[in-house]
Amino acid sequence: MFAIGYYIGLILIGIVAGFASGLLGVGGGFLIVPFQYFLLKYIGVEPGLAMLISFGTSLAIIIPTASSGAYKHSQKLDNIIEPGIKLGIFGIIGSFIGGFVASALPSRILEIIFGLLLLFIAIRNILSRDTKEKEAKFDFNLITIAVTGLFVGFSSGLLGIGGGIFLIVILTTILGFSMIRAIGTSSVFISLTAIGGTISYIISGWRVNTFPYSLGYVSIINFLLIACFSVPLAQVGAKYAHKLPEKRLKQVFGVVVLYIALKMLGVLP
Repeated sequence: MFAIGYYIGLILIGIVAGFASGLLGVGGGFLIVPFQYFLLKYIGVEPGLAMLISFGTSLAIIIPTASSGAYKHSQKLDNIIEPGIKLGIFGIIGSFIGGFVASALPSRILEIIFGLLLLFIAIRNILSRDTKEKEAKFDFNLITIAVTGLFVGFSSGLLGIGGGIFLIVILTTILGFSMIRAIGTSSVFISLTAIGGTISYIISGWRVNTFPYSLGYVSIINFLLIACFSVPLAQVGAKYAHKLPEKRLKQVFGVVVLYIALKMLGVLP
């Protein structure tokens, strides 16, 4: 139905996003969304529809991808499951709401929001020097869990990403988590939060999305091809996350996010 190049593009997205997901604990959505968007526009899909399909399908892919990475991290870290689940419960609610808000906003507005937030996070990680665990500025209690979970979950649903790019910053700078523990906790959180956003995109796009073989704004073809490669590659990325120095992880994370931010803002062609 589609040109062979489209299927090859989906496979490459799965490989790159899966590895990044496990390595950085970010779900891979910050790569899946823009790459899918560019690919869909390339085959002639209208930008607004392409953006919503990218968001909805990205969240669906993140569920198995992040779960794969979380499983690998849990074998190395024994203090990530409980905080990840606590945050994820509120994240599901926030993501569900964010998905409905996204369907009502113009695609260019979403691109700009997406790009600016990524730009801030990229610069902060590239310039960061201290990789040791810091003293927490706030206690990890019900209030901080609820606020963090809802905020990151809403961002996840709104932008079709797992939310790890935001959660990792909060955990390491405000709640005193080390980088590697934040990555592991984020993987657990993301695998839960993406559920709420996926459901909202299926509902909001039901009988509205004209893209073939879709459930609402979730493309079945994109989901299957990307997930088949992203899930196993997430475990490979998670394995390497425990071998690289934390400072290097932050720099890699920052450089990759910076590129995507500039791309979404239209600075790069």
